[in-house]
Amino acid sequence: MSNLHAPSRLADAVEIERGAFNAAFYELGLRWFWDSSTYDALARERCERSRVRRYMEVEQSHLLRAYDADFLTDAILVAKEKCKRGLAACGARAVPSFNWADARWGEVGF
Repeated sequence: MSNLHAPSRLADAVEIERGAFNAAFYELGLRWFWDSSTYDALARERCERSRVRRYMEVEQSHLLRAYDADFLTDAILVAKEKCKRGLAACGARAVPSFNWADARWGEVGF
């Protein structure tokens, strides 16, 4: 018996995971956004810790002059898990489809 919904569930799980990272970045005040292609490229790293670290080293290296990489990685992963629980409870269709990083541009002082 085949499960016709398996690819959809996998896609939903990936979207929830990506959305949780983006929500965590927003929650931590980081102007980062992982679109589908960025997330797919980073997913080649098996360990999510390595994904975050690689992204910081390549795309956000300036932060590593002020913050410890392990500290930032831990903060992101803790926030991501919290956000993921909320998104998973609502389902993949509840994952916001906008760039979280853009949401901060309208705030005073930024």
